[in-house]
Amino acid sequence: MSTETSQDIAPPAEHWRSYRPLDLHPILTHAMEAFNEHGYHGTSVRDIAGRVGVTVPALYYHYANKQALLATLLETSIKDVLDRCRSAAAEAGDDPLARYCRMVESIVLSMAHRRQLAFLDTEIRSLEPENRARYVALRDYLEHMLLDTVEAGRARGVFSTPIPADAVRAVLTMCQGVANWFRSDGPLTAEEVAERHVLLSLGTVGHSPAATP
Repeated sequence: MSTETSQDIAPPAEHWRSYRPLDLHPILTHAMEAFNEHGYHGTSVRDIAGRVGVTVPALYYHYANKQALLATLLETSIKDVLDRCRSAAAEAGDDPLARYCRMVESIVLSMAHRRQLAFLDTEIRSLEPENRARYVALRDYLEHMLLDTVEAGRARGVFSTPIPADAVRAVLTMCQGVANWFRSDGPLTAEEVAERHVLLSLGTVGHSPAATP
């Protein structure tokens, strides 16, 4: 039985700000759409197979069950966010302020450009314990990346929040929320939303332009 790895999604874009059309396996694409429309528990394997145009046994050849589909989608999403966030941070170099701004921007862009995929984070409660633990570990890694940057900024005097861990959690919650409301045909582009969230997030960690060395 195949578990679909390299074929699940196309390789990362050349630059973290670039987003090619999502290139998921057709089964994953239809599962993602069904989960977005009806929720995990409101969707059956038969529903997904019908959307794809295959039999249920054919679907099971690729994925063991509905849980495997959700776990694959969520891990695909968070790994893409992590890859882009690492690239954004690396591009900024050692300056914690620049790193922080690029990282927040990259996260918000992911939430907007990959909205259907990112929205599935609301289904974390539906993951079985082993899958949930694996996903949470990846999400925690993202949180620690941002926290390390905020701590570095505090050490250099560019961030003044007395509660960095709480501030980072608040910022990530705000960024994740973009997937709940952003629309590509809305009044703001993904880039404009990201720019505004960077400004909001700077206030959350206590940055003042006057404090920049």
